[in-house]
Amino acid sequence: MASGIFNVAISGLNAAQTGVLTTSHNIANASTPGYSRQQIIQTTNTPQFTGAGFIGKGTNVESIQRVYSQYLTGQVLSAQTGAAQMDSYLAQIRQIDNLLADPSAGLSPALADFFKGVQEVAANPASLPARQAMLSSSQSLVARFQSIDQRLREIREGVNSQITSEITLINSYSKQIADVNQRIVLAQASGPGQPANDLLDQRDQLIADLNKEIRVSTLQQTDGTFSVFIGNGQPLVVGNLSYTMQAVAASDDPERTIVALRSPTGTTVNIPESMLTGGKLGGLIAFRAESLDSVQNSLGRIALTLAQNFNDQHRLGQDLTGALGSNYFDTSMAGPVVMANSNNAVPPQSPVVTVSNYAALTTSDYRLSYDGANYTVTRLSDSLTQTFATLPQTVDGVTIATGSWTPVAGDSFQIQPTRNGAGNLALSINDTRNIAAAAPIRSSAALTNSGTGRVDPGTVVDTTNVAFATPGMLTPPIVIQFDTATSYTIYDNTNPLVPVALEGPIPYTAGTEVFPTPLSLDYGYRIKISGAPAGGDKFAVDWNSNGVSDNRNTMLLGALQTQTPMANGTASYQSAYSQIVSQVGNKTREVEVTGKAQQTLADQAQNEVEKMSGVNLDEEAANLLRFQQAYQASAKLIEIAGRLFDEILAISR
Repeated sequence: MASGIFNVAISGLNAAQTGVLTTSHNIANASTPGYSRQQIIQTTNTPQFTGAGFIGKGTNVESIQRVYSQYLTGQVLSAQTGAAQMDSYLAQIRQIDNLLADPSAGLSPALADFFKGVQEVAANPASLPARQAMLSSSQSLVARFQSIDQRLREIREGVNSQITSEITLINSYSKQIADVNQRIVLAQASGPGQPANDLLDQRDQLIADLNKEIRVSTLQQTDGTFSVFIGNGQPLVVGNLSYTMQAVAASDDPERTIVALRSPTGTTVNIPESMLTGGKLGGLIAFRAESLDSVQNSLGRIALTLAQNFNDQHRLGQDLTGALGSNYFDTSMAGPVVMANSNNAVPPQSPVVTVSNYAALTTSDYRLSYDGANYTVTRLSDSLTQTFATLPQTVDGVTIATGSWTPVAGDSFQIQPTRNGAGNLALSINDTRNIAAAAPIRSSAALTNSGTGRVDPGTVVDTTNVAFATPGMLTPPIVIQFDTATSYTIYDNTNPLVPVALEGPIPYTAGTEVFPTPLSLDYGYRIKISGAPAGGDKFAVDWNSNGVSDNRNTMLLGALQTQTPMANGTASYQSAYSQIVSQVGNKTREVEVTGKAQQTLADQAQNEVEKMSGVNLDEEAANLLRFQQAYQASAKLIEIAGRLFDEILAISR
């Protein structure tokens, strides 16, 4: 009997001791990150049957388990990886938001100053100080384009560097998880059926830390290990084996760092950016793809379109030396970039890509691929594809031709039409005399005219026309002579004594263009006559000799400020830049709000986990007292059993 009491008392003593140890362990780890509260699972021993019934034989601690919920943990992981992505995204996009919206460092003031300089020359075309002011504001505009682009390139390099650092950290976590997996297998093998609670907590914490760097999913195996996956199911940890992520240069863009996965056998596979979401790494990749590329391309589009439009109009003018205008901006290094995929056939060849319609340019990059029969052009911003049997073809204002490229099946190229537009823009002229403020033609009415007809100053549309082939001369100068009040004839005024009839008589309608003529005679300029000329009235068009005070071309240059030559005729240069600022600002706000919402969800989920799995010191103190009392009671029972045993021995003497 005493032996039975001893056994019951000892079982209670052991259970209470285990309870005290478990509670003490909880108290000691109350501040340990990722620690889950542990509790003993206590059951009764198998009772002994007697004639009087079943007599209990004490208690047994069956297991020590974590208070843990896989469901709640999954909610925490999902919210935390989203919050980490938004935080990472926000830290990057704020740099662009601050850069573009800065009233002193942004593009808006430089654009305004540039056109202000143009207007000053329009007001004083012969003034060298005004021309110098225009040239200086032009240089400032180019410098502003270049400085903003340079800052964006620095941000891009920073993103590449951070991606490399994130990959190093992720590899560290994956190796640690694989190591803990192995330790869990060994630990649980030494005590079959018993969980290695502290190791499980350690692994869960490592997975939580990894999940903040990149979104992961897990799958528990039958041996107790966790397999960890990223992206669309790419393995990162399988059992005690870890796969290594690598930072590599993209095959079609060496300036772009992407992620590759290397298996334990040495096989390396590039992971598409769209599959890498969540966490700090996902935030960096999303920022680059959604915001940085678009902003840099948008800035380049403004620079290229402004330069091309300004050059086109400047070439239609005449400078102080009497020569036709030349290109004002140098875009020779700012045009489309074509990068051959490193896996293409050798020797490396590339198609010829040019911009044929600046108004149709988008802010996207493109991929050209050839499958052996057809060419496919993919717009990377929305994955829209177009397939062609032959080249050249024009897509969104970009013309693609084979040039010297001999297509081989499998070849692909990345085309960046506007990426270098801002960074490589330059100024072509540095002499104030070369600013083409005047128009190269002038019109006049004969002093002997008797009617009320008036001829406009004329507008030049094409200085490559043969009429402008001889410097300083219009070939031929022309005379428009009215045969009657309702018809006129156009003459080449090469020999005033013997005019050579070109076309006529032509019916006259007031306000209509004389050139091009009804028979399509075109000298590269437009002339209008209005009013009511009389028969015999003459109007002449000739070279604008000594037109130093002429501002007609500068007026047209200044008018570019309010025109809408971008986005298929819907945006001016200033509004296009304002759209960039607005889009970045809205995206910054969106990311900030989304990040706060994700963090709130993460905090709420973490609070639920803490309520369930966290250590409550008040509760543990109560448990400690409870187990202490149970320990004391079991010890008292042993004392009573001893006395009973002594009395039995005394009786037996």
